[in-house]
Amino acid sequence: MTSTTNRVHAFSDDALGDLDAVGVAEAISTGQISSAEAVDAAIARAGAVEPRLNGIVTPDFDRARETTSRPSSGVFAGVPTFVKDNTAVAGLPTGHGSAALLDPPRALADDPFTTQLLSTGAINLGKTSLPEFGFNATTEFQEAEPTRNPWHTDYSCGASSGGSAALVAAGVVPFAHANDGGGSIRIPAAACGLVGLKFTRGREVPDAQAKSMPVNIVSNGIVSRSVRDSAAFLAAVDRHTPNRALNRVGLVEGPSDRRLRVGLILDSLRATTDDATRAAVLDVAARLEKDGHEVVEVPLPVDEAFVDHFLHYWALLGFSMHRFGGRLLHTQYDRSRNDALTKGLARDFLRKPWRTPGAIRALKRSETVYQQAFRDAGVDVVLSPVVGYTTPLLGHLSPAAGYEVMLPRLLDYASFTPANNASGGPAISLPLAQTADGRPIGIHFSAIHGDERTLLELAFELEQSVGFARITT
Repeated sequence: MTSTTNRVHAFSDDALGDLDAVGVAEAISTGQISSAEAVDAAIARAGAVEPRLNGIVTPDFDRARETTSRPSSGVFAGVPTFVKDNTAVAGLPTGHGSAALLDPPRALADDPFTTQLLSTGAINLGKTSLPEFGFNATTEFQEAEPTRNPWHTDYSCGASSGGSAALVAAGVVPFAHANDGGGSIRIPAAACGLVGLKFTRGREVPDAQAKSMPVNIVSNGIVSRSVRDSAAFLAAVDRHTPNRALNRVGLVEGPSDRRLRVGLILDSLRATTDDATRAAVLDVAARLEKDGHEVVEVPLPVDEAFVDHFLHYWALLGFSMHRFGGRLLHTQYDRSRNDALTKGLARDFLRKPWRTPGAIRALKRSETVYQQAFRDAGVDVVLSPVVGYTTPLLGHLSPAAGYEVMLPRLLDYASFTPANNASGGPAISLPLAQTADGRPIGIHFSAIHGDERTLLELAFELEQSVGFARITT
């Protein structure tokens, strides 16, 4: 483990080195290393950094070692990874980040998305942390220790896929499972200096939770350290379970010569973006213009009432988990142990439940509003911040601060990403900037439904021309 006072990572000259997932898979397939060596290296790295990061909820190291003895195939064959602890893995409990779930039972079968993820040949090492039910944008808890950001352990690692992001950023594994119901792939990617691609709605197989939602806002995917890993995973998803209603993206392997018309958004409906984030977005816009793209300011692809509608839907989900968690998840459920965010959302919902049909209709309509915004502006992609301000210190968004304190902070922070969840449009966070003290700042790009190819081609271009910050430097 390499550690300064506040930065911690596990990169070394072991079998994993500083390879991305595609690189590890190639090393295994050519016999340079074995899958067993890759898994053992990841387990050793986890042991080195986990006491500082607190990103692993349930280790499954013995089964991972056993899995290496069996032949595997796929783009990530033999590559170690982790699954987020709101998604079922056969034989492991699913805790959803909640203290209210008392001794959750072990899953009898994999979630459909787990099957899709592991069809790449990757080997699961266990389950990663998330805030309660994934509702928060920081992986912090009412009483338990938070998951920490490996770039600076005094800061949030984002959420809700915070454990996965922290472990990937620290070099424990090259990629890990993440899912996104309001920014939960892209926000931790931004906080931890990773690539976070949210697919078009329906690109991957829906998980059990998404199937029951009035509006499916959840997208499953990964966080990674390279664009090619995210591109390879998308291609694998298309091959494994193609959605015939969407175009096949195929394997994107590099930038395109096509020059784009890029829409620029700097501020959200909630608040003015902070100076550091604003400057980072403008720097990327200037780079795009220098490279021949056209950048024009555009309005937000949502209407003025969007925040209220999304917040009400979020409150509906909070109420459902608080009131019916014992039916939905596990009979041994003590809702008095829910955190302040879940309880506060539940209370907010009960103050105005009659708004639910209208909020659901509005969120369903947001797909049309989003698409029309792209057509009206005549843009190929939209450039914006991922979040409203740079990654906060631990405690700023913690449920321990109390609902009335944390909610406005949370709404100002997670103010750009929810539009893609409601509308179903694809988006990506790229680690293209840093704060003055060296912490990552993510930059957000959105595209029209089905056009992940353009996002990935542009991501490859920026990865090559601007470069991504590295935790080892």
